[in-house]
Amino acid sequence: MEISKLQLEQVDRQIKRLIAADNFYGKKLKDAGIDGVSTAEDFKKLPFSQKQDLRDAYPLGLMAVPEEEIVRIHSSSGTTGTPVIIPYTKKDVDDWTAMFARCYEYAGITKRDRIHITPGYGLWTAGIGFQAGCELLGAMALPLGPGNTDKQLQMMVDMESTVLCATSSYALLLAEEIAKRGIRDKIKLKKGVIGSERWGEKMRSRIRNELGIELYDIYGLTEIYGPGIGINCRYDTGMHIWTDYLYIEIIDPETGENVPDGEWGEIVLTTLVKEGAPLIRYRTHDISRIIPGECPCGSKFPRIDVIAGRSDDMMKIKGVNVFPKQIEEVLSSFPELSSEYQIHISHLDGRDTMRIYVETNGTVDFADMARRVAERVKSRIGFTPLVKVVELGVLPRSEKKSKRVFDERYD
Repeated sequence: MEISKLQLEQVDRQIKRLIAADNFYGKKLKDAGIDGVSTAEDFKKLPFSQKQDLRDAYPLGLMAVPEEEIVRIHSSSGTTGTPVIIPYTKKDVDDWTAMFARCYEYAGITKRDRIHITPGYGLWTAGIGFQAGCELLGAMALPLGPGNTDKQLQMMVDMESTVLCATSSYALLLAEEIAKRGIRDKIKLKKGVIGSERWGEKMRSRIRNELGIELYDIYGLTEIYGPGIGINCRYDTGMHIWTDYLYIEIIDPETGENVPDGEWGEIVLTTLVKEGAPLIRYRTHDISRIIPGECPCGSKFPRIDVIAGRSDDMMKIKGVNVFPKQIEEVLSSFPELSSEYQIHISHLDGRDTMRIYVETNGTVDFADMARRVAERVKSRIGFTPLVKVVELGVLPRSEKKSKRVFDERYD
């Protein structure tokens, strides 16, 4: 997707602001001899930025305006490495809120809805973004935050929540609890706005069918405002990205070159109007593709496909490059298995071992199921894992993001 003249002007303005601010990022641009862009070719020569750049700027080295203009900070939810602190001006907060309200509108949510918000509040961008967008839309916010499933379900029934905002892991946990307690007929949910982690079609189907709701994928990351920078519409043909605030590229993660629309690669984002901490060509490591053509809804905003994984989640096992998505695709081909799984990698007696834990109901022979799964995984990745089949509900559910890969070789 070629950058437009207006977007080039916006990027040029951002570069000049960063250099004038003489912040961490501005110094990097100045040291690279960059003072602006005027053509698409100029833009493609701009260096990428990465999460490590943001960590190196800790705590407030990314700030591109005087401190008195900063009204809030947020931090990424990652648990490894130095935290990433993102400062926001009032305009940044207002822009993010407007994008989030647009997401709700694209999902067909109106001011007559009651929006049940379960993502966390605090330094993480989730809960407060869902709430601010809801209030700008004029809908009723039910800001429960995470945890206390008994209270969640009581409020869902008593307040007749119509929209659920959650991670896919917590949406599944709630769906299973609703079925277990036999209260589905008391639940008034119509839509689910789900974000923050990759989730496969099997998980989508379970949540959709068990709750009887329409599902909407919301996209975002703390470094680029937070969730709310894109969502799919009712035609479910990909997530629309708000290119009046952002410029999106898809690159080959190995070469860094742009790939044609329709080809899979890594999402790279540039903030066009962000004040507090503008980012130029930020590598998200999320894998997706730009969907060519127009959406049946008629929106001018381009679409990306589901997030298929991350370019940095590759595991090297027995000399073989393995991605969690490969395992998930194999497991999803077995209708007898649930959507939940765990991968454990360990190093025993001088060699790597992969163990895969999967859930099924009691109607299949566990030993035969394990053998069939192991054979199919081997045909996909080239070596045989150890497969352990457990009963439905044994693997842990999460109120936040589910951890599925445990690499114990480095513990």
